[in-house]
Amino acid sequence: MSKWYVELFKNYAKSYDDEVFTKGTIGEVDFIEKEINFNKSISILDVGCGTGRHLAELRKRGYKNLVGLDLSLDQLTAAKNKFDSDTINLICADATKFKLNKKFDLVILLCEGSFPLMETDEMNFDILKNISESVKSGGKFIFTTLNALYPLKHSVKEFLESSGAGGTSNEHTFDILTLREKSSFEITKDNGQKKKLLCDERYYMPSEITWLLKSISFSDIEIYAACLGNFSRQTKLTDNDYEMLVISRKKWIL
Repeated sequence: MSKWYVELFKNYAKSYDDEVFTKGTIGEVDFIEKEINFNKSISILDVGCGTGRHLAELRKRGYKNLVGLDLSLDQLTAAKNKFDSDTINLICADATKFKLNKKFDLVILLCEGSFPLMETDEMNFDILKNISESVKSGGKFIFTTLNALYPLKHSVKEFLESSGAGGTSNEHTFDILTLREKSSFEITKDNGQKKKLLCDERYYMPSEITWLLKSISFSDIEIYAACLGNFSRQTKLTDNDYEMLVISRKKWIL
């Protein structure tokens, strides 16, 4: 039986691009540009790139050294169609297992692109370790992930329904010991077919993220609220924020 996140992204590229949480691309890329000082010569890897919306916006702004990685061929096909030529390098690979023969100045992983969708904590950590191996000494890793402070105070079901994200959610169970949210979720595929998924996502405490990143040679770790289309170092993370924005730097190796 396929994993729920594999099933989610089959025949779902057009529907994905229509989701409300994909509408912040321009503002998110604005933030990324500031973080790299608008240096168009740097190399960028997008892990869990999906339909390539961030890569396409970066290319539009003159960035050429771009690589996208995703597990879904359907999503990658949609990503390729966003570019005028075959110059974009798109790789179909499992984020828990990938090994690339180059390192990047910047790695991004946005909108839960693989992490933290995995079914075990070890698999999620494997993604972070692979990314660490892909970042140059002194390079940056910027990503968003689910904020475990949020479901301790709020209903995830109510948040998803009020935000218009995804399909129709039914049962939701948050385990305060494992920080995992399990739910029944129905979406409509690009062909009109309705598909019910049993989802299992891991929420993370900010302190956990800091510890995990430090254990794999990242430093200068800063965590903020991840506001759709409005990433900022000025927005403090609270228990009212569904997602967190994490900025870190790979330690210099002399």
